[in-house]
Amino acid sequence: MNGGSVNGFGAEGGVNGHDGPRTRERLAPVVPDLRHLRDDGHIARLLGRIAPGIAPPLLTAVAGALVVAVLSVADRGQLTGITLFAPVAALLLSGAASGHPHDGRFDLFVPPVLRVTEYGYLAVLGSASGVPGPMVFVLLVAIVCHHRDDVARPAVGVDRPLGVRHAALGWDGRMLVIAVGGAFSALTAAYGILAGYLVVLMVRECVRTWSATPVSDVRTRPATPGGTDPGDRSIPHDGDGGQSASGTNGEA
Repeated sequence: MNGGSVNGFGAEGGVNGHDGPRTRERLAPVVPDLRHLRDDGHIARLLGRIAPGIAPPLLTAVAGALVVAVLSVADRGQLTGITLFAPVAALLLSGAASGHPHDGRFDLFVPPVLRVTEYGYLAVLGSASGVPGPMVFVLLVAIVCHHRDDVARPAVGVDRPLGVRHAALGWDGRMLVIAVGGAFSALTAAYGILAGYLVVLMVRECVRTWSATPVSDVRTRPATPGGTDPGDRSIPHDGDGGQSASGTNGEA
C-alpha cells in the first residue's frame, strides 16, 4: 500500500489523488452575510442607509421585539390600532441598524431575534383576530421556507438571487402588509394573499433552480487499488436477459 494514500484517497483528499484541492474549492461553503440573513425589506434598507453603522444591531432588534410583544399583549393580540402599530415601531427601531456591518461579537443573534418578532406577531395577531388557523399556518410555513433557503444555500456554495430575496418583501414588508390589511378590515384576505404570493414565489424559484442544475452521468464505482473487486457491474441495454431470479444455491 502506498504510504501517501489510504483506500485510493491520495494525500490531496481526492479519489486516487486526483482533483482533491479543486473539489474542495468548488464545494467550499460560502460564509453568509448576517445582513442578508436579517431579511430586510425595502423600507428597512432605506432606513439603514440614512445612518449606516450608528445604531447597534442587537440592541435595536431586541428593543423592537419587546415593543412588538408589549403592543401585542396590550390588547391580547386582537385587531386594534395599537396592535397594528407594532410593525411600524419594530421597523423604526430594527430597520435603522440594517446598514450596520454586523461585525460585533453577539450580532449573530440579530437574525433569530427578527425571526421571533415576525413569527410571533403574525401568529398572535392571526389567532386572536379570527383568521383561520390553516391560513396562518401556511403563511408561517412559507416564510420559514424562504428563511431556510437563505441559510441552506450558502452551505453548498451558492446564494439566493438578490431579486428573489427582495421579492419576498422582507420581514418588515410582510408585517406591514398584514397591518395594512387589518386597518382596512381585510385581515383574513391579507393573510391569504400574502401566503399565496410567497408560495408561488417559492415554487417558481425551486423550478428555476432545478431546471438550471446540470444532470451528471451515473458512473460505476471504480475498483479498489490492489483489490479484486471489479466495481459495480453495469447493466446491459437488453436488461438481465429474461432470466428468472434465483436464491442461494440456485434455489428459486
